[in-house]
Amino acid sequence: MIGSFDSKVPDGPMAEKWTNHKFNMKLVNPANKRKFEVIVVGTGLAGASAAATMGELGYKVKAFTYSDTPRRAHSIAAQGGINAAKNYQNDGDSVHRLFYDTVKGGDYRSREANVHRLAEVSVNIIDQCVAQGVPFAREYAGQLDNRSFGGAQVSRTFYARGQTGQQLLIGAYSALMRQVSKGSVELHTRTEMLDLIVEDGVARGIVTRDLVTGDVRSHTAHAVVLATGGYGNVYYLSTNAMMCNVTAGWRAHRQGALFANPCYTQIHPTCIPASDEFQSKLTLMSESLRNDGRIWVPRSHDETRMAKDIPDDERYYYLEEKYPAFGNLVPRDVASRNAKTVVDQGMGVGPLKNGVFLDFADAIARDGEQTVREKYGNLFDMYERITGENPYERPMRIYPATHYTMGGLWVDYELQSNVPGLFVVGEANFSDHGANRLGASALMQGLADGYFVLPYTIGNYLAPLLGQGKLSEDDPICQAAVQGVADQTKKWLSVGGTQSVDYYHRELGKLVWDYIGMERDKAGLEKAMTEIPALREEFEKNVRVLGDGQSLNSSLEKVGRVADFFELAELKARDALEREESCGGHFRSESQTPEGEALRNDEDFAHVAAWEWGGDPGSAIKHKEELTFEEVALTQRSYK
Repeated sequence: MIGSFDSKVPDGPMAEKWTNHKFNMKLVNPANKRKFEVIVVGTGLAGASAAATMGELGYKVKAFTYSDTPRRAHSIAAQGGINAAKNYQNDGDSVHRLFYDTVKGGDYRSREANVHRLAEVSVNIIDQCVAQGVPFAREYAGQLDNRSFGGAQVSRTFYARGQTGQQLLIGAYSALMRQVSKGSVELHTRTEMLDLIVEDGVARGIVTRDLVTGDVRSHTAHAVVLATGGYGNVYYLSTNAMMCNVTAGWRAHRQGALFANPCYTQIHPTCIPASDEFQSKLTLMSESLRNDGRIWVPRSHDETRMAKDIPDDERYYYLEEKYPAFGNLVPRDVASRNAKTVVDQGMGVGPLKNGVFLDFADAIARDGEQTVREKYGNLFDMYERITGENPYERPMRIYPATHYTMGGLWVDYELQSNVPGLFVVGEANFSDHGANRLGASALMQGLADGYFVLPYTIGNYLAPLLGQGKLSEDDPICQAAVQGVADQTKKWLSVGGTQSVDYYHRELGKLVWDYIGMERDKAGLEKAMTEIPALREEFEKNVRVLGDGQSLNSSLEKVGRVADFFELAELKARDALEREESCGGHFRSESQTPEGEALRNDEDFAHVAAWEWGGDPGSAIKHKEELTFEEVALTQRSYK
């Protein structure tokens, strides 16, 4: 294994770890920062905030995005809000409560020290964003407003209607472009990372392909930061943008970076159900809707009446009945599994009987339609445009869909992977959410890592390198890496098969959803480990990639990404098979309580499974980081 597999969690009381660690880390003085170059791959919330902050500090930064502008990053699609322990509502919130809720929500499979730091810096994020002009919702008196999200009994979520991700990204984008105009950040658009350059076990740069011209070249720096998001599109159908992929992270994994907990995937409970099998994307409806919307299905299995004509005593408000303390605001994994259960029992709604109702009739009757419009108007409009149904007059139809991935590249407390010089931030790493992410915590983690954590910790790595130059792009190591990418391009263009890349991606997604989806079992996972490699072999022999490598070619872009999804899917199945417990988003049917809740096995599986590339997915080597809990006692989660 390359590098060190050491979490580097500081000693001392939990509430003092981050403060003391910041003081003990090495510093790079302002005059010396300009002597270091840092590569940032990805310009969503985590990447844009990291690049902007490091540019402001004086580092020379190169930022890369495969989009034509950082504003197209998928962070823009986040709707509901961002958590912070401000306690503006005076309802009992605190840093410790946010920390506790996040550890519990992740089903006790996250690293406590990282989560506590996240809760600590959450309060700074809101101040930073307000200073940038992010238009958070405000109460009548002008104070910032809050609303509730799943897994919490306090209101700590700050929001900008249903466009929170967009507004936060505009703030980070503004900060980034300020540094671009000053010359401290060099922005490369329409450029995709296709390999990590490693010299003597240290990350020294990346290989990229210009998506317009096809030019393949190397870029070197003193450190590389990956902020490339998650791998939810391994399922084909997800709420992610269709270009979202695992390629940057997976290519780093193939060069020695450990990949942690790939079986942890979040299935979001409130998405618009698929309308047919040829659909290419699913649409998220914000979790914030569960504040006022009531989730139910008809108790009758063959109900044909309109929803408004079904009396209350013939409706099954299953979350409110099963979890009275949290009701419709249970965590996402719990809400999703319960939706699957009632649909599987034949109580689904809609033309394909593949959804449940999210009903706002009570909220409209209580608060008035205008109030509901002010809170959720853009979300209601989006739903009506997609479905042709007016949610003010009839309930929304929702069903769970892949949304977020808690697994990712393994990182230590300083957000550095086991490969020295390779840092990973945001959804691309594994560190903060355990087996299930609470709603409104993704934006929190991305901005915490980019604005307030990485700018400190990267200096601790760079300080001892003062006086050392970066690797020359003419070095044989760089040339060999570039040639390797060029050879891979030629390979895919020469296959000349009969099926499109999208065909194989869809077939892979069906296997992953069926066997590694909301509910898993040993037989299904073993079947996945047989069928996925067989489909991958057919893909490599029969895929058809049109066009050439010297111009814009979306088919060529996709084939490399889908090839990486195939390898990831095999590792995902193995990770799920070997984790013989249920926890959060990883639900094994063999491991559940009599009430059907996830049943953990803390004695054998209270660890992070970090996988080392072994030459092919079937030869991966597992390393374990044992999780210790100083502040939060390990208990069976209960939201009743």
